[in-house]
Amino acid sequence: MAKSIVIIGNGISGITTARHIRKLDDTCRITVISGETPHFFSRTALMYVYMGHLKFEHTKPYEDWFWAKNRIDLVQGWVTEFDFNQQKIAVNGQSNSVIEYDTLVLALGSKPNFYDWPGQDLRGVQGLYSKQDLDTMERDTAGVTHGVIVGGGLIGIEMAEMLRSRGIGVTFLVRESSFWNNVLPAQESVLINEHIAQHHVDLRLGSELSEILPGQNGRVGAVVTKDGETIDCQFVGLTVGVSPNVSVFKNQNNTLLGTLEIDRGILVDAFLQTNQPHVYAVGDCVQHRMPPPGRRAVEQIWYTGRIMGETLAQTLCGKPTAYQPGVFFNSAKFFDIEYQTYGDLPAQLPAGCATFYWDKPGKNTAVRINYDQASGAVLGMNAFGIRQRHEVWDGWIAQKKTIQHVLQHLPEANFDPEFFKQHEGEIIGQFNAQTGSRLAVKSKKGLARMFS
Repeated sequence: MAKSIVIIGNGISGITTARHIRKLDDTCRITVISGETPHFFSRTALMYVYMGHLKFEHTKPYEDWFWAKNRIDLVQGWVTEFDFNQQKIAVNGQSNSVIEYDTLVLALGSKPNFYDWPGQDLRGVQGLYSKQDLDTMERDTAGVTHGVIVGGGLIGIEMAEMLRSRGIGVTFLVRESSFWNNVLPAQESVLINEHIAQHHVDLRLGSELSEILPGQNGRVGAVVTKDGETIDCQFVGLTVGVSPNVSVFKNQNNTLLGTLEIDRGILVDAFLQTNQPHVYAVGDCVQHRMPPPGRRAVEQIWYTGRIMGETLAQTLCGKPTAYQPGVFFNSAKFFDIEYQTYGDLPAQLPAGCATFYWDKPGKNTAVRINYDQASGAVLGMNAFGIRQRHEVWDGWIAQKKTIQHVLQHLPEANFDPEFFKQHEGEIIGQFNAQTGSRLAVKSKKGLARMFS
């Protein structure tokens, strides 16, 4: 009988695992279970469905027939019980059955954080992660004139843009003294503060939620801040981060069924295996026992889920492969500003590290590069409003290229469309002025222009 691999979760990590297993093995049976949607979709595109830029069907990277053609069975339902000893799970949904497995992959994703605020269960109060969250937001913002968003992260800024796209007023409560200043250095954080205000969002820095008050018909009517201010609203977005979706294991008695070791997430080794035989985990629900160098134990990023899926497929198809995500990378969008970060660039400059910062006043465009004071090796960079090529920066940081080399070859990393304004000359000119250097920018054609 063919080996049965069951994957719970049809997000990027679960689906990547399934696709790459099928590429490597044409004999095994692959079953993907999800109660969220029948088919895989791009979670990062949900905001554009709400904003009217896409229809939901446009977020599906593969046609519906793709799964049957590749013999990947899809089951829509929620897994309600795990029996690791007998290697079977119970599914409550369209199938309403027990499914046995030879190998089980847990790709359970994340869930929005709620912190027991009074009134958080009122209608019109929600997070934003799942397709169900999008549907709820569509329903509960109809006719709304004002919303309050709590939490200054990436999901919060997405939700603010979503509401503003429909002309809904937004008050944004951020407990930090500047937006995302636990991640961004001060100058970049201030840049984003100003850009948020330009989009007519009432940004309240140093402000925290105390409670949510009811209005009419069980809906939210207002929020109260810890400073005692009452803000009328008909919608509240709770965007104070996400956590690994592991509550199902905390709620069931696993004594006789086999216990899965969890902490903040599902604990895995370098090969993404849990403490249970034949059980692996990938994606947002994972917590690495021994994180790869320079990475966090819990790292909930789209592309790390994809890499985990690709890696695990190799292991399950007979080629044990350790998870190696490489140089850190992330990207986001703050309204009109595209943001990319590579390598190690913390909010506070570490000892022994130098930094170079350039911006274009009034243009929402900036670049910061951190480098080692002794060797000049580039450690990390932030780019705002200038698109950069991932493979170029990944190579520069991995190969420990110097700040001088990087600046001279900066046009190689530029990924902006043709006819966009090029800023490399200004950037290197400022570096030369600050350091007394006489570096020349080398264009993609190998030509050089001096800036002193």
